[in-house]
Amino acid sequence: MQTTNPSTMQTYFYELADWIGTQMQSGETFLAWLSAEESDFIRFNHSKVRQATSVKQIALTLGLIKASRRADIKLMLSGNAEQDRAQVRQVLDILRADLAQLPEDPYLLIAETVNNSEVQSQAKLPSPAEVLDQVTREGAGVDLVGLYAGGKLYRGFANSLGQRNWHSADNFNFEWCLYHAADKAVKSSYAGAVWDAREYSQKMAFAKTQLARLGDKPMALKPGQYRAYLAPSALSEVLSMLCWGGFGIKSQKTKQSCLAKMIEDGAVMNPGVRISENTAEGLASGFQQDGFMKKGRVDLIAGGALKDSLVSPRSAKEYAVETNGANLYEMPESLDMAGGTLARDDALKALDTGLLIGNLWYLNFSDRAACRMTGMTRFATFWVENGEIKAPLNVMRFDDTVYRVLGENLEGLTRECELQPSSDSYGERSVLSTRLPGALVRDFALTL
Repeated sequence: MQTTNPSTMQTYFYELADWIGTQMQSGETFLAWLSAEESDFIRFNHSKVRQATSVKQIALTLGLIKASRRADIKLMLSGNAEQDRAQVRQVLDILRADLAQLPEDPYLLIAETVNNSEVQSQAKLPSPAEVLDQVTREGAGVDLVGLYAGGKLYRGFANSLGQRNWHSADNFNFEWCLYHAADKAVKSSYAGAVWDAREYSQKMAFAKTQLARLGDKPMALKPGQYRAYLAPSALSEVLSMLCWGGFGIKSQKTKQSCLAKMIEDGAVMNPGVRISENTAEGLASGFQQDGFMKKGRVDLIAGGALKDSLVSPRSAKEYAVETNGANLYEMPESLDMAGGTLARDDALKALDTGLLIGNLWYLNFSDRAACRMTGMTRFATFWVENGEIKAPLNVMRFDDTVYRVLGENLEGLTRECELQPSSDSYGERSVLSTRLPGALVRDFALTL
């Protein structure tokens, strides 16, 4: 895939925004949000390439505001200035017609202070040939199924007031499974901005070691409470549930937050739990879709206690508080959980006897108000004795509360944290990410 120079994409967007400004009529304000990518996708099956493609797309969300009314529309751009301007001209007519039919919005808030910003990624991504060569070579002899997605991601904002923001990020994400049989497989991932052949080889070697153990006779556990080590990928699934309205001020004020017991009853987690929205070190842009700047860091849970909330511009207007640049859904985009003191290489030794859980699956709330969730163990989950893997485990269901898992039953967090960019590419590649440690837990509740 031939990529566009980042400054070329930026210049194109800014020139389009300047032109949109000339189309404004009296009393009108526009907001323009660009989301674009130049991505390579490679799909593997049986350790062979089954599909390889490149995608270049430019999406523009255009908002028109007049007299406390706002209308938005999303369109796909071609990159041809003449064609795109003609399309935008038609869209402006549609938006004006819509505005005439809309009531005033009491919670409309506009970023009236101009805050310009620019972030240009300096990363060097691997070529598709590099990825193909190493994946197929090291996947020889095993059934590897996976998807590689990598390339440039762009985000931009512009408005009538002259504000201009730009963010470009280069990253890749390769998720794969080594399949054994039936429901037995080892799931792995490798993500970043620089492809390190040695690091990938180490991850593959570890996955192959686990795959070999899946051939052993599986062990069936009875329902009960077991000591467990949750790898970062498993802990990520637990924390993703908290993002479903847990940290947003809107859900907290309307008593729909899954962290209601922390808000109303003073419930706490382990003092070592520190969770933040860490935009400064994540992949997402430092500005949101309406042009408000995000804080570099918002402490959501500190010392095990609930601290700050994510506040969107609409919620800021509704509840008369200051926005911290949260998105409309008030969900974290760069979730960060601080590590502890346990060395990752010593995790199984510290576990001694219990469950090694590499992944959790199909999570949902069994009691939202109590932050109780249920889900399945899946892929490579093992029984450990004396710090050594003894046997694979059959799939089981867990049902437990966050206040137990990350509260009274949390014994330790690994010192090392793992950055996990989202692999979501439905519609477009995601810029969401998490940075998490592994967690050592006692009395993890298995129910089926």
